Amino acid sequence: MKKSIILLGAAAIVAGLSLGSCKKKVVEEETVVTVPPFQIGQAISAGTPLSGNIKGSMLANKTYSISGDVVINIGDTVLLQEGVKVCVTSGKTIVVKGVLISLGSKEKPNSFTACDVTKVNTVAQSQNPTTDPAWGVAGSGVWGGIQCDTSCKLLVLKWTHVDFVGAAPAVTQPYVGGTAGSKAKGITFQNPNGDFIMEDSWMYGSIDDAVRLTSGRYSIMRNTFEKCGYVGGDCLNAKSGSVGDMAYNLFVGTATNGTKASNKGGIGSQTNIYMYNNTYINGGFRQVQTARSGNINFEEGAKGAAFNNLIVNCKFGLRVMGPTPNPAGIPMADTTNLSYSNNWAYGDSASVCNQFFPVGYTTKPTAYIAPTAAAANYIYNGGANGAAVYNAASLAGANNPLFVGFPLPELGITRLQDINYVGTFDFRLKSSSPCLGKGKTNFSPINSTAATVTNSNFKATQTPPGADIGCFQSNGSGNQH
Repeated sequence: MKKSIILLGAAAIVAGLSLGSCKKKVVEEETVVTVPPFQIGQAISAGTPLSGNIKGSMLANKTYSISGDVVINIGDTVLLQEGVKVCVTSGKTIVVKGVLISLGSKEKPNSFTACDVTKVNTVAQSQNPTTDPAWGVAGSGVWGGIQCDTSCKLLVLKWTHVDFVGAAPAVTQPYVGGTAGSKAKGITFQNPNGDFIMEDSWMYGSIDDAVRLTSGRYSIMRNTFEKCGYVGGDCLNAKSGSVGDMAYNLFVGTATNGTKASNKGGIGSQTNIYMYNNTYINGGFRQVQTARSGNINFEEGAKGAAFNNLIVNCKFGLRVMGPTPNPAGIPMADTTNLSYSNNWAYGDSASVCNQFFPVGYTTKPTAYIAPTAAAANYIYNGGANGAAVYNAASLAGANNPLFVGFPLPELGITRLQDINYVGTFDFRLKSSSPCLGKGKTNFSPINSTAATVTNSNFKATQTPPGADIGCFQSNGSGNQH
């Protein structure tokens, strides 16, 4: 009997310990609260094609269609939660007088696109731009893009695709510059007191400029641009009153410049753009006008900076407009307030290398960390026509940046313009790349939107200058595509 009592007592103790343990687990268990997606106004129905005035929120993971021109009026906002797909009918335009915010995510990006058009990325097909669906039928564009009026205070695109833009409006549109038959830009922003934030997004196919910045505050970071410009047009074209940063962007196969700054227009503050840690591939070869660049361009009173950029097989090197006359007949940049260094240039051929310092312009010897001016046989004369003729033929194939998945020289293609897309290429740098650790980091971005866009859902996520040349960094920062 005594033995049985002892056993029962032990069992009671064990049971008590077990209960105590269970109680402890319950106490320590974390409560996970699901945060609902950010929403503004009423939900926009995905059941009916959109046309005319719209406002409210497009809900996560839904597909919307735009069957007619849509307008976001002054005082109204349209917000896209993550995973939203917007299918725009051919020839239609999104006009923003109020506010447009697209909050895609890395896992669930958003898109504004022509859903009935398929991307074709083959070297043989891209040799003839008139047959590439990226530019519509014979370069007419597909839909009219996102056109912000002078009243638009805020445009935010995060993890968002914008494809097949640039169709000319068939009739005069209700925004400044919306003239019937005019060349439509892919995205236009033109409020001197407004903010445009574009980060971690993509643009594929535009007829003229992919993005026209006609004054405003900007943060354009970590984006990818493919096939932008049909036979002309820049990717990021900043005019007078434009202030901000263009950094960690990847440009492949641009018609003209990847990044451009000009003070043309006389609106607002002097154009001031910092272009740093961008990568430019095969730019400038579809431009039908002469003496145009393929990567970085400063002209007509613009100031700013260009550091840590990687320029590969572009028609021209970093171009700074000097005193007229120059080959393009364009007024000079504000060279007194323009800084550039630690950029890297590579060319497969003598014709590319002979334009690292574009002949006839005023790009200074400090432009590149490789090749050096001495290696390029470059003589800077500072005169009206910038640089004297030089011969850098011996540099063909030299200073290879060593990409992970894009072989240089580009063998087996007819022309450099024939590769104008990312596809399965990988433009990250190998661990043996000579571009690692060559970047300039002792400067600060302009960060012009910081004081005016403070909402945590909308504000810019700025990446500071990187130690490695180009948009991909060995520490995992920079471009995330």
